[in-house]
Amino acid sequence: MNSPSLEIRTPEGICFSQMLAGPIARFLAWSLDLFCILVLLTLVSYLALLLIFVSPGLAVALNTLGYFVISIGYGIVCEWFWRGQTLGKRVCRLRVVDAEGLRLQFHQVVIRNLLRFVDALPLLYFVGGVVCWFSPKCQRLGDIAGGTVVIRHPRLLEPDLDQVLPGKFNSLRQYPHLAARLRQGVSPAEAALAVQALLRRDHFQPEARVALFAELAAHFKSKVDFPPEATDGIADEQYIRNVVGVLYSEH
Repeated sequence: MNSPSLEIRTPEGICFSQMLAGPIARFLAWSLDLFCILVLLTLVSYLALLLIFVSPGLAVALNTLGYFVISIGYGIVCEWFWRGQTLGKRVCRLRVVDAEGLRLQFHQVVIRNLLRFVDALPLLYFVGGVVCWFSPKCQRLGDIAGGTVVIRHPRLLEPDLDQVLPGKFNSLRQYPHLAARLRQGVSPAEAALAVQALLRRDHFQPEARVALFAELAAHFKSKVDFPPEATDGIADEQYIRNVVGVLYSEH
């Protein structure tokens, strides 16, 4: 059985698909995250134990506050600063993204994590698991409310770059911090689309080829704004070659 996928069409008219993560993969990632949360809660408990001799009330308050802050804040902090990933999702190669292919917003991260308490009812994410199982987009209640989905984030398989990158100079590599941001902001499906366009460029009619690379260039330029000296005078097709070189280069 093929894994369900989400078809996304960008404002630039580019279509790509994201492979959705099913309930089992998400449960494994959650199990790892639960272990991390329990470790953090244990550390707070030890700290509260030291305070119990000084102020029992303060120790109880610290324990209670620590439970809520860690159980809710863990997912919010990790998913926001790691662009949709927690430790568990990183290990299982999953990522939270906007359901429409837009940039993930902070309020979406907050909503999906606040509703974890509902999805977790009555035990072991039973409600969330059932909703996710029957949802066409494999969404739990938190995802539906937040407008998010969880996708698989497979490793990028290195293509035969000699076919698409004939030149050695890449102007985008002159700005390593922006190149790193580009790598973080591009999904495997988008990267594969750029590679396939370059590999099949000779099969397109001239007009269609120019239009295709113009759309692709506009899409990737919207991801990261490189300085004019890195992009001026570069044809759209060459710009895509440079983008692919950044995405698949060792760093």
